[in-house]
Amino acid sequence: MDGIEQRTIAKVTWRLVPFLILCYFIAYLDRVNVGFAGPSLIKDLGFSQTVFGAGAGIFFIAYFFFEIPSNLALARFGASKWIARIMLSWGLISAGTAFIWSEASFYGVRILLGIAEAGFFPGIIFFLTLWFPAIYRARIIGWFMFAIPISTVIGAPISGLILNLDGVAGLRGWQWLFVIEAVPAVLMSVAVWFYLTDRPSAARWLEPDERLWLSERLAAEERHRESLLKLDVWRSLRNPRVLTLGIVYLGIVTPNYGISFFLPQIVKAFGGLTNFQVGMINAFPYAVGAVSMVLWGHHSDAVRERKWHAAIPAAMIALGFVAAAGLDDPYLKMIAIAIAAVGIFAVLPVFWTLPTAFLSGTAAAAGIAAINSIGNLGGYFGPQVFGIIKDATQSDFGGLLFLAACAVVAFALILVLGHNPALERAEPAPAMESAQRHQAAS
Repeated sequence: MDGIEQRTIAKVTWRLVPFLILCYFIAYLDRVNVGFAGPSLIKDLGFSQTVFGAGAGIFFIAYFFFEIPSNLALARFGASKWIARIMLSWGLISAGTAFIWSEASFYGVRILLGIAEAGFFPGIIFFLTLWFPAIYRARIIGWFMFAIPISTVIGAPISGLILNLDGVAGLRGWQWLFVIEAVPAVLMSVAVWFYLTDRPSAARWLEPDERLWLSERLAAEERHRESLLKLDVWRSLRNPRVLTLGIVYLGIVTPNYGISFFLPQIVKAFGGLTNFQVGMINAFPYAVGAVSMVLWGHHSDAVRERKWHAAIPAAMIALGFVAAAGLDDPYLKMIAIAIAAVGIFAVLPVFWTLPTAFLSGTAAAAGIAAINSIGNLGGYFGPQVFGIIKDATQSDFGGLLFLAACAVVAFALILVLGHNPALERAEPAPAMESAQRHQAAS
């Protein structure tokens, strides 16, 4: 790495990544805090596990329909304005969850939250493609998505403490949870508007030679991708590889959300635990997963390999959940779930290098959103199916096997799709250009 590259990437990383981690930490905490509120919310409002699972997951149905329009709006208006709008609206709606009173109101506020938050995650993934060359993306996306497990590691104990505010000012603990954890999103929306820079060419915090190097490097990669496969918005949405990657992501996300919404209840069933203790135990798999996410993404970049770095963690998800399903001992069960968590979080940053390797421009905004919207349907089906199975069997055995089966599908499709590493170069190799174009289009 030459001097200007090292200097520029370091500046961009320190300027953007910690800020985006904080934003996603807040976003993910607001998305899954319904899981922490679940045990007391279910008791107070008289919901069944099926109703709770449906309400927790219906967020993702609304999310599905608004992802692509939202990401195209971000590409048009810029990340600073659009991400700020998203954070403000979801913060206000998340706070409104504190005042639900029935199944219908629960479903309604979760739908509105899905509409409000649609476009945030794929928008940030698209935004990162405007700032980081391909060879840095697994580690950078890994750091950004580090917010997912950390939101549980830090958020679970905090949520447990907030639940102890039960009765203060006439509100139940779960109501305080939604109100207090919505405040940071509203405040951060203002910071996003003024802090984010939409493109390198507008980054006055970079030196002129740094802006020039980064802009030219990203432009060279885009020219190379488009020499192999040039897609517009509509062609990217119909592209078989985009659609298949959406199914792969579905197989990863379904286990993630299925366990995140129900793990607090699994832990609570161990018996004799306070809310704070449940939060601390719940955080263990996510702490292990956080480390794996960063290290695995960095290793994938270092060796410039993607397929097996995505497939191996997918296999770990399946193995972990199969083992957890067959174990009754609380300690062994949590170790098995931790193995699955390592797989879930290790695969995520590597997975997102696969679509960003062949998509660019507005086609990238649309394609990334399409993949994310398909995958995040797992946020609906995971909790929904898990809740139905748990209601029917009064056990988590069948639900955990269902989550394992989803990971098996993802593993198989990753092997079938493969990955062409030549797509991540800045310039094509002329002797291989014809073969690469054929593989990219397949």
